[in-house]
Amino acid sequence: MSKIRIAINGFGRIGRITFRNIQRKENMEVVAINDLTDAANLAHLLKYDSVQRQFNGTVEHNGGHIYVNGKQIIVLSEPDPAKLPWKELNIDVVIESTGQFVE
Repeated sequence: MSKIRIAINGFGRIGRITFRNIQRKENMEVVAINDLTDAANLAHLLKYDSVQRQFNGTVEHNGGHIYVNGKQIIVLSEPDPAKLPWKELNIDVVIESTGQFVE
């Protein structure tokens, strides 16, 4: 059975907690993150969280990617969600966690 391919739009507090929860699921994988912050800062925020504590695993970055436990995750920085390449990335589920679309 193939894993559910997930993208997270917004990697603030809610996006990072969601990411950590998905990491515990064997049938899901995060393949893309969209946030206006660069990959280096996103990796740091994931690895060192003041509330959730240090991430239990490896977190690295290189260019436009984050690597979590050796798995590559694409980092996008597109402010307009309509322009995101979810179809091209074969995303099954997008989790909206920017807080911008509450109405």
